Amino acid sequence: MDIIVLIKQVPDTASRIQDRVKDGRVDLEGVTWVVNPYDEYAVEEALQLKERLGGTVTLISFGPERIDSALKDMLALGADEAVHVWDAAFSGLDARGRAHVLAAAVRKLPHQMIWTGWKGVDNDEGLIPIYIAQELGYPHVSFVSSFDLNGNTATARRDVEGGKEVLTADLPAVFTAQKGLNDVRYASLKGIMAVKRKVIPVWDASELNLSDGDVPAALVRTVAFERPADRPPGRTVEGEPPAAARELVRLLHEEAKVL
Repeated sequence: MDIIVLIKQVPDTASRIQDRVKDGRVDLEGVTWVVNPYDEYAVEEALQLKERLGGTVTLISFGPERIDSALKDMLALGADEAVHVWDAAFSGLDARGRAHVLAAAVRKLPHQMIWTGWKGVDNDEGLIPIYIAQELGYPHVSFVSSFDLNGNTATARRDVEGGKEVLTADLPAVFTAQKGLNDVRYASLKGIMAVKRKVIPVWDASELNLSDGDVPAALVRTVAFERPADRPPGRTVEGEPPAAARELVRLLHEEAKVL
């Protein structure tokens, strides 16, 4: 079973990005970058499938030079190979354009299955897996919280309001991981040392046989970023409990308009 896992590098979720917004731009200088948490579940699921069925796990990531550290973090867990996709011509692409480039990379590798997280925690788009499935003509199953494989047919379960939904899909297919799918392992010292000096190939536009006219133009562009409005300060209702309760109900009814 040859599995491809798409991973993304995102700012550490502990970073206060809102404090970095100025003049319509976000300054990410000095931010700590980490592997997208949902992608870690995807890598773990691929590794577990490899351990049961044999085969390979290959990682693909799109982005600038710093992406190498994310790829090496996941290689240290047990993935076999990694590919870094980047070209100056890819700068400024929207989700559809990035998916087109990633699909070109996927086509160059043997695979029966593609995994990734259901969304990146930076932009919260969740569009890349859908676009890639469309590009490749594969089924797409999102929010997977439990997964089984029987021959060439996969059974995926996902949580929905009030219950669970069970879906089947014939391979090859694209699956996206949800929190709870598995418990992500820690890298061993041996794994960390094994990838320390590993050279990860970079596939640019020429390597992917993509010209300027092959990549879809961006349909959506970010014009500017703005900080969320500051929340108004809270109010304290003074007085004895019975009177304070009556005043609270009045405020909720007349001012907050929630009663």
